[in-house]
Amino acid sequence: MMKVLKYVSFGLLAVLTAILVAATVAEKIYGSSAISHYVYGAWWFVALWAVAAFFSAFFIWRRKLYRKPFVFALHTSFFLILAGALVTWIFGKQGHLHLRADGAEATYFENGAGQAEYLPFSVRLEDFHVDCYPGTQTPMDYVSELFVRASCRDSLRATVSMNRILRFKGYRFYQASYDADMGGSTLAVSHDPWGIGITYAGYLLLFLSMMAFFFDSKSGFRALLNHPVLRRTLCVAALLPVFAYGRASTDAAPPAMPQNVAQEWGKLHVYYNGRICPLSTLAHDFCLKVTKKDHYKNLTAEQVLSGWTFFYDSWKNEPIIYIKSKQDRKILGLEGKTARLTDFNAAPLSPRSEESFALINMVSNQGMFRIFPYFDSSIQAIRWASPVDRLPAYLGQDTAMFIRLSLNYLNELLLTQNYDEAVSLLRKIGVWQQRQAAEVLPSGARFSAERFYHRANRPLGVAVCLMLVGFAAFIGYCRRMAAHRAPNRLWERLLAVLLCFGLAYLSVMLVVRAWVCGHLPFSNGYETMQMIAWFALLATLLFYRKADFLLPLGFLVSGLAMLVSMMGSSNPQITPLMPVLSSPLLSIHVMLVMISYTLFAFMMLNGLAGLWLNFRHKEASMRLAVVSRLMLYPAVFTLAAGIFIGAIWANVSWGRYWGWDPKEVWALITFLVYAFALHEKSFPSLNRPAVFHAFSVIAFLCVLITYFGVNFLLGGMHGYV
Repeated sequence: MMKVLKYVSFGLLAVLTAILVAATVAEKIYGSSAISHYVYGAWWFVALWAVAAFFSAFFIWRRKLYRKPFVFALHTSFFLILAGALVTWIFGKQGHLHLRADGAEATYFENGAGQAEYLPFSVRLEDFHVDCYPGTQTPMDYVSELFVRASCRDSLRATVSMNRILRFKGYRFYQASYDADMGGSTLAVSHDPWGIGITYAGYLLLFLSMMAFFFDSKSGFRALLNHPVLRRTLCVAALLPVFAYGRASTDAAPPAMPQNVAQEWGKLHVYYNGRICPLSTLAHDFCLKVTKKDHYKNLTAEQVLSGWTFFYDSWKNEPIIYIKSKQDRKILGLEGKTARLTDFNAAPLSPRSEESFALINMVSNQGMFRIFPYFDSSIQAIRWASPVDRLPAYLGQDTAMFIRLSLNYLNELLLTQNYDEAVSLLRKIGVWQQRQAAEVLPSGARFSAERFYHRANRPLGVAVCLMLVGFAAFIGYCRRMAAHRAPNRLWERLLAVLLCFGLAYLSVMLVVRAWVCGHLPFSNGYETMQMIAWFALLATLLFYRKADFLLPLGFLVSGLAMLVSMMGSSNPQITPLMPVLSSPLLSIHVMLVMISYTLFAFMMLNGLAGLWLNFRHKEASMRLAVVSRLMLYPAVFTLAAGIFIGAIWANVSWGRYWGWDPKEVWALITFLVYAFALHEKSFPSLNRPAVFHAFSVIAFLCVLITYFGVNFLLGGMHGYV
């Protein structure tokens, strides 16, 4: 009977996992609406989850798991979460309410069905406005001012904005969108009086039981901590010298600003990418986009930018423009990977190549340089102009002439090599910026920090150094274990010192980036991969004394993560967050998911080493398996916590905690796959080191698909995590 229950319970979960995999692939072919209707929202899919939950609960009861209260509570939390989802599916309603200024509505349109549903009260839009980041036109928040009335004695005025919900008589209202003329607002409406409470109770029980599990003296995690094979050993490794990064070329470069003038040029403020930043940031991004490097020959990014702006005739014949597409190279008749501006013709190219061409044109005609702030009375805010922008007549002739002719005068000074006067002019522009927009400019310390960040940030060089050290240490560790040699304390200490240097460097870069952009560095793929690298080094530093092989793995995981961050975003821009992303819940969600991915990466590399050692050193392979199992518990638990905190954030922001987006679905698939390995008593074969190592390697494919496959192949609402 118990075997039948086991096979039915886990079999149904395996079937559900396979359906989820197939659904994400089918969604790419048939579209989200079709899969939502025929799979995720279908009665048979809900029924299958219910049947799986029933048999799993019966199996847990027959196993008398209630004798282990924390483990029992952990499993019970999932049943509560599923029960809440079922109640929401049956009784919950979601829709949209469109309001115009001073107009009251008492009906909303239900999603999917499209039919009108009546509210037991009326909602009137009294005002809608967009709050922008100071000194910019970049939206910071969308705000609807409402008057809600159920009766003469039951009414209220309320504000709805991003991450700020209105709750009234069992209904919840979220800011969804707004009309182009800003005279109307669309609110998302959610009515789910029972399902949310049940689901949140499941979340709370899940978090409490997961924390209690690690303190349970009878848990599998505590048993692994005391496993006899985890005796302290040390790691020996070879160390490769650090290579020189970004060695400057001695070839002759085209004309540009001298270094001292370029430094003053980079100190100017510019309105770029939706925020106010140093002009050196614009130069850095421009140089990366055009050349794939942050310098060219012996010239800095600021000098490259000045060359295209003030010495165009010389630079247009320079083979500087990186062309990634082989087809584009063929069209342009290139033998190498770089093109001159004069190589471009009327033939259509890929968007990436066309972008480089367009950027150079915008720089050469000065349209990129929005460095002149002025007060715009029409919007009652500071606006930033470039020399070629249309200016309002009320500015006056002197101000307009200063804006239009300053850079032309700078060009004359550079051509006549009057560099002292050029520096003086740039400083005058800086003073003018301070006088016109002092209240919205970033602080001097923050401004300097951003310039420091671009000078000091060298992720590619650091990534390669970490990988070289990690690879050498990894090979040395495997050879030592296979040969039964004793560890070397000196090499272990040297590796630990190098690890501390890497961790300190990454910490400084991430802290500076977070300070400059005004939010935790979790907003894009570049930042999250950098955080994985940081977590890998931190985890290694904390636990390598318990498991010495973590030293080489820490270097490898960190180096690979930093390398992938560069591959995923060769131009990691610092930008303000979208309003909906400005939530601490989102930061916690991403952080927990990144921790879990880091631990899974450790397990994968550990599995590769374990499979190799299994044929040479059984005891070493067993030891690696024990440590991998030790990492499995926090990895699965942090992934579960990350998924459900992300669901809470989505519910606060959008009015729904689960949307069956491909990224969400694959995170759930990853969780289910790794959760199978936690049930070693139900699957005794996983206790064999070789089997568990193979599982760790194969299961990591789920992480790769979740992080990369969904982004590049399946699509969805999530852009990076």
